[in-house]
Amino acid sequence: MNLKMRKKVFKTAPLPFQGQKRRFAGGYALALSELSSKQEIKVIVDLFGGSGLLAHIAKSVVPEAKVIYNDYDNYSQRLHNIDKTNRLLADIRSILIDEPKDVKVDGKAKSKILDRVQLEDKQGYVDYITLSASLLFSAKYAVDFNGFSNETFYNRIKASDYDFSPNEYLAGLDVVCYHYQELYNKYKDVPGVLFVVDPPYLSTDTSTYHSDKYWKLRDYLDVLNVLIDTNYIFFTSNKSSLVELCEWLDDNKKFCNPFARSVLNTQNVTLNKDAKYTDMMLYRFLKE
Repeated sequence: MNLKMRKKVFKTAPLPFQGQKRRFAGGYALALSELSSKQEIKVIVDLFGGSGLLAHIAKSVVPEAKVIYNDYDNYSQRLHNIDKTNRLLADIRSILIDEPKDVKVDGKAKSKILDRVQLEDKQGYVDYITLSASLLFSAKYAVDFNGFSNETFYNRIKASDYDFSPNEYLAGLDVVCYHYQELYNKYKDVPGVLFVVDPPYLSTDTSTYHSDKYWKLRDYLDVLNVLIDTNYIFFTSNKSSLVELCEWLDDNKKFCNPFARSVLNTQNVTLNKDAKYTDMMLYRFLKE
């Protein structure tokens, strides 16, 4: 079965998600087709499921395979609450009806929006990431009411409802929620398994993900353990220089940690409220 034989194949995630692979949809589908033509793929495990787009496409391209969508970020909850989100956006749209598009929203309009969102929040559910896409500056996201209320609003409201079927998007997927290492250990010895590995990129803000920390170098390098002696499709970026690093390590097989037994001294540096970094000094003295 190819992509055209399914009733609908999504080429982009139906709700906003930081880091979804919509630009890779075509190339990813071709890679899956090529791999499945060369060997039988029985199980596809999307270790960092994110928006579920990669898992959705995998089920479309290799429908006979068991496809595991690791919904660690609770994206499916957002999908199943789309009716609530559409109602909330419709009310906000009416508040902004006389406000110019793409212009800062302030004063009474912002207060009305916050009152409406807070009411919905108290009643049980608000998809702040989807709201952020309609009201915050491009690529800025809030995950709770406090963060949302402290942001500057812009009238970027979506003109119409989100129109999709959660069940259609998730059709055929085994939706689970595990730490990626636990899920990898569960399936690593299964014959015919293919791992889809799309971790957060190095030094990216993961505040909109289940994790509330930066994805640091050590976290990123730990992921490489799941690539050893496995079938995989792996996503990265040239910003990480990860491929170059692995090539260097392969050329320098005797390399060992030069910072072993050294003393670390740090100084925190603040440039402004949004820009901070840590200066590091390491030293050691090797006795003769």
